Amino acid sequence: MISAAVEWGAGVGLAIAPSLTASLLVGGSLDTAAGATVGRVAGAALISLGTACWLARSQEHSSAAAGLIVAMLIYNVAAAAILAAAGTVSRLTAIALWPTVALHAGMAAWSLACVFSTPVSLSARGA
Repeated sequence: MISAAVEWGAGVGLAIAPSLTASLLVGGSLDTAAGATVGRVAGAALISLGTACWLARSQEHSSAAAGLIVAMLIYNVAAAAILAAAGTVSRLTAIALWPTVALHAGMAAWSLACVFSTPVSLSARGA
C-alpha cells in the first residue's frame, strides 16, 4: 500500500504538472512540449505501478506479487541511482532531490527484504 501511495502521488504530479514536479525534483523544468509529454508519460507509468501495487496488496504470497516486488526493487534501485547521479555528477539541486533519493533507497531496501521473506521462491516461478 505504501508503494501504491508513493507511486500514485508522484505519477499524478507528473501527469498534471510535469514542469512543477520536475522543478521540485531536479531543479529543472519540462517547459517544452516534448519535455511535458515525456513527463506525463512517466507520470502514467508511475500511476500504473501504483495501481499494480494496490491491486496486489492482498496477494502477497502469489507469484505475480513476487514478480511485482522484484520489479519495484529494480525500479527503486534505478531511480535512486539516477537521481543520486543527477545530484552528484550533474550537480542538480532541488528541494525534493535528496529526500527522493532517500525514499527510493529505502523502498529498494524494503523491496529487497520482501524478496527474501516471501514464501514464493524465484525459482518456483518458471522464469
